[in-house]
Amino acid sequence: MLFNSFTFIVFFAIVLLIYYLPFPWKGKKLFLLIASYVFYAAWKVPFLLLLWISTLTDWFIAARIHAARGRRKRKMLLVTSLLINLGLLGFFKYSNFFLQSLGSLAHLITPKFSPPLLDVVLPVGISFYTFQTLSYTIDIYRGQARPWPSFLDYALYVSFFPQLVAGPIVRAFHFLPQCIREKGITADDFAWGITLFVLGLFEKVVLADGLLAPIVERIYDAGGTADVLSAWCATLAFSSQIFCDFSGYTLCAIGVGKVLGFSIPDNFRFPYASIGFSDFWRRWHISLSTWFRDYLYIPMGGSRRGQARNIFNLIFTMLIVGLWHGASWRYVIWGGIHGVFIGLERWLKRVAPKGELWAFSGMKFLLALLTFGLVCLTWVFFRAPSMGKALVIIQNMFGIANGPSAVSLGSTDLIIAVLVCWAILMVHWLMRERTLEWLMSRSPWWVTSLVIAGVLISIVLGSGEDRAFIYFQF
Repeated sequence: MLFNSFTFIVFFAIVLLIYYLPFPWKGKKLFLLIASYVFYAAWKVPFLLLLWISTLTDWFIAARIHAARGRRKRKMLLVTSLLINLGLLGFFKYSNFFLQSLGSLAHLITPKFSPPLLDVVLPVGISFYTFQTLSYTIDIYRGQARPWPSFLDYALYVSFFPQLVAGPIVRAFHFLPQCIREKGITADDFAWGITLFVLGLFEKVVLADGLLAPIVERIYDAGGTADVLSAWCATLAFSSQIFCDFSGYTLCAIGVGKVLGFSIPDNFRFPYASIGFSDFWRRWHISLSTWFRDYLYIPMGGSRRGQARNIFNLIFTMLIVGLWHGASWRYVIWGGIHGVFIGLERWLKRVAPKGELWAFSGMKFLLALLTFGLVCLTWVFFRAPSMGKALVIIQNMFGIANGPSAVSLGSTDLIIAVLVCWAILMVHWLMRERTLEWLMSRSPWWVTSLVIAGVLISIVLGSGEDRAFIYFQF
């Protein structure tokens, strides 16, 4: 059930109609839980079993961890939780990747060896809700929280439908306190939630799907080589597409949560205005980057064990971030390049001369453009359908590829890719230290109304094929 589908609009309207009826708060939470299961089952009913396994596993294991007295027993219980959760994630998401990699290695010794692949369907959202349940258990293991007294609240936290299948990855003790008592939803809350939902649909339907996706597909999914300009513009288009697609989902999720009286944290802070890769990961997919920071990077030692160990911790963490995104070496390389860039950036900060030049706004803008250009290069590995195609695109971008045929973008596609990308860059730069709430609070009501009306019209006129959100595959 996609946010950008008529089915979801009908589903959401029914949910709101029933949810706003005057019945007890516990009943409303139970209704939201059932609605969330219906929402998830719309993809594939058997997937619910995996969601329930993760929910029950960490609910009971976290309670046992809190009650246990010995450190060894607590650690064994935590390991059990990790094995069950990561085991399910690993089987459904990485089993064929592992078999293919094993087959490639074995092929060097025995060319005829070819391991059979499993007929496994990736359950939508499993990477997201697995990390949510794990964060609950780990926080209790660390003594940072106590087991939540209400299973209904906890089950709703794991399965809350606005952010169930593509995040943000909400921490348990950000969400659970909101379940204690019903929050009165004001007219302003409702209007702001619907506004965010509409803006998210605009990013997804009009920008990501309507304007940018066809441009990207003409180069990245075509055979042969591309000319330099087309390769660069298609990559710029994908950089814009993936932001609009994922940011659009996040805005929809936050808006739907707002209308239901729940706060979902921001997942993006205008990332294409980042100055450096460390800044990029403070602004891009924030819920994921902070999850890995708190539950992997810092426990490995972070920056506390010397420069060499810090660089290793950074690169290893980013390799795992890449692997989290997909069962392919392309994602691992994508994450590894980000890790190398972050390490290189930290080294440059130590050896670069200090001075007022770096504080100059023009220099900051140039550094932001450099960061964006390097991010675009890494996106090639993220989007290309294969490693071979990724290398071809990189060669195309620098004019060093040789191929039997050439594909190119038309002038209209080139103009759209450049203009949309430049518009996004300018908006991100101007909003770098601001928020949408700040902008709306300073805009006259009639300006906001005209913008929303224009956005709605463009969504209706631009609606066509219902494409799934890119992050659904992760």
